[in-house]
Amino acid sequence: MAASTQPCVQFSTSSKALHSTSLFSSSTLSPRSWAISLGTVSDACARLDAYALLARYSILSVLGDAITAGHLTISDSEGTRYYGRHQKGCNDVHLKIVNDNFWLRILLSGDLGFSEAYMIGDIEVSSLKACMDLWLDNQSGMEDTLSSVVARVSAAFSGLYNSFLGQTRSQARLNVIASYDQSNELFKAFLSAEMMYSCALWSDSEGGVCGDIEDGPRPGDLEAAQLRKIRHVLTKARVKPGHRILEFGSGWGGLAIEAARTFGCEVDTLTLSVEQKALAEERIRAVGLEGRVRVHLLDYREIPAEFEKAFDAFVSIEMLEHVGAKHYNTYFKLVDFALKSRDATAVVSASTFPESRFTGYQAEDFMRRYMWPNSCLPSATALITAAQTGSCNRFTLEGVENHAAHYPRTLREWGRRLNRNLSQDAVVKDYPALRERTDYDAFKRKWHYLFAYAGAGFAKGYITCHMLTFIRPNDTPGRCD
Repeated sequence: MAASTQPCVQFSTSSKALHSTSLFSSSTLSPRSWAISLGTVSDACARLDAYALLARYSILSVLGDAITAGHLTISDSEGTRYYGRHQKGCNDVHLKIVNDNFWLRILLSGDLGFSEAYMIGDIEVSSLKACMDLWLDNQSGMEDTLSSVVARVSAAFSGLYNSFLGQTRSQARLNVIASYDQSNELFKAFLSAEMMYSCALWSDSEGGVCGDIEDGPRPGDLEAAQLRKIRHVLTKARVKPGHRILEFGSGWGGLAIEAARTFGCEVDTLTLSVEQKALAEERIRAVGLEGRVRVHLLDYREIPAEFEKAFDAFVSIEMLEHVGAKHYNTYFKLVDFALKSRDATAVVSASTFPESRFTGYQAEDFMRRYMWPNSCLPSATALITAAQTGSCNRFTLEGVENHAAHYPRTLREWGRRLNRNLSQDAVVKDYPALRERTDYDAFKRKWHYLFAYAGAGFAKGYITCHMLTFIRPNDTPGRCD
């Protein structure tokens, strides 16, 4: 998984401006006028309180127009306010503001600020999923009202963020949880046995994509769905005993092991993670496949000359999110370089943006700050175009699948396992700085925020998850006459 992504609620500049009578008229937006109006306040904390109060007023003043679907209750030190229309069965979200710095974070950093406030405990949320759904259900209203405030104020006062929030204990805690290379033990706590960190494929055997909601989760469901995904990818790749497979993005060796053990293939798989390589090789040795699976600590752009036209199949599961738009052509040029000229197949999957939301430049948000720095979600069309350009039209698009509906349950399963299996003692072995309970709690909330954030995006169609299959020109998908 990579997520990556543009924020689930994008606070982009809106064409709908605030009226001149608003708090944020042109005179009020002058940093000098703010300094004059607060010039008699000498204490930094008092100034921060004043800015937070101003931020609170600014945000609450437009929420009435922004929330048209569902119902929002906000409680803070100043009282309780209600937005939207409460109806039986509606999405009813309650936010409790614990620290008034929350308002500044939202005003100056939008989506990123909200995630930070949640991670450090500045807000309490009745349901993260319901909160994400409320944002996406009211996206149009947010863009026409709240985004206008955020864009105008953040442009004028971006320096305030570092001045007033940058050196606090809370900010230091955020720096701590953002700086880690995640350990194998962390992922063991929530992944299934084969350790696939990607979207599973659910069938009626597990009750489908909503089986955990309708019938409750059952032991082994995630393992079954992940094994189904691996075998589906390898079947689409048309591999046979004796075939040689190239994989970009080893993970912990789950797909490579299955390809060798069940499909009788040889696999060369690439990773940039020392820890992943070590555990993958340990798992490969445990099943006696070290002679058929080779794990390379290697950037995909550095594949050796002897890989030229050496492979029958290429697979890559949710690694393309880390490639970057300007490198897509190079990526597929190297896939073309490594695959045989005839009877060869490439299968790639990635979390993607719908074409209307895709851009080569994707601003920093929660995903890119705290989970996958510099990641970039492609679109299916961008990948298809790059495959043709990079291969000089030596690929034919054979199949397109969208697995987005399968991701929310995958994320829910991970969240339940994280709650059940992750302990502070286990985490501290790899992350000594998390000995403080507050730091550990923020670290754990980061992961729960990820699962809810991404789950809402997939469920609402804001992000998608495509699997693309390419074959060589004049190859056939299978016997048909």
